[in-house]
Amino acid sequence: MFKSGFVAIVGRPNVGKSTLLNTIIGEKIAITSNKPQTTRNNSQGIYNDEDSQIIFIDTPGIHKPKYKLGKYLNKQAYFMIEDVDIILFIIDASEKLGNGDKFVIERFKSINKPVILILNKIDKLSKEAILEKIIEYKNLYDFVEIVPVSALKNNNVERLIKVIKNYLKDTIKYFNNKSKATNNTNEFIISELVREKILDLTDEEVPHAVMCAVEKIEEKENIIEINVLIVVDRDNLKKIIIGKQGSMLKEIGSRARIDIEKFLKKKVFLSIYVKTIDQWRDKEKILTEFGYNTIN
Repeated sequence: MFKSGFVAIVGRPNVGKSTLLNTIIGEKIAITSNKPQTTRNNSQGIYNDEDSQIIFIDTPGIHKPKYKLGKYLNKQAYFMIEDVDIILFIIDASEKLGNGDKFVIERFKSINKPVILILNKIDKLSKEAILEKIIEYKNLYDFVEIVPVSALKNNNVERLIKVIKNYLKDTIKYFNNKSKATNNTNEFIISELVREKILDLTDEEVPHAVMCAVEKIEEKENIIEINVLIVVDRDNLKKIIIGKQGSMLKEIGSRARIDIEKFLKKKVFLSIYVKTIDQWRDKEKILTEFGYNTIN
């Protein structure tokens, strides 16, 4: 019987949520970085096989927020927890159990949905250490299943899919195109790929004050012309992004173009510009993206 459903991938920042999503889908549809709060939007990946369709939602890392952006990201993650069929709670099994994990688990106690615990990065652990982790977390919450995986090395991910299927209840095919890997737009993924390179190349303070938006995408016979705008919240960050004689901006564009060409499977001419919030015409959108809207 055909089964389907919506599955949220939740957990603290930097535990491998986006890496797991990309591994399951088989394509890079969510950006990854070692910087906290990389995921700002709920990226959706569509998994299809002969007897199922699973829509995975990669949520921002849940954490105790210090700034408005953090509160905004938590709010997005909490909303998705309430609106899905199954929750995958992913942890970095190579790290000690901390207050951050307990903070997320406390949130589960107020919902009535199956929660599957995923012990990620098991390639760094011995079998004995994995067993100890299972026992440790089993005593904290009544998880319906506990599945050890290595998202980066695609270890035991196939078994995870089989486990998820046991808890799917829908029989609706939400997306008819089997080759469709995500319902995110090309523009969204392109802007995220550019933002990923900023995360990779700049210090930690910079990414929290940066957003990217595709201003133009025009497909021609042999090439796709794309203009991407990088928006920062203050002028000194604009200077950092541009770099000495444009060196940083050039490196961001060079790295982003490689991934965009892989994604679009076509040659790309990429132009990137940098503006501050005050210089950008669509202020309402940018304020929302930065998390500066009113948050209770």
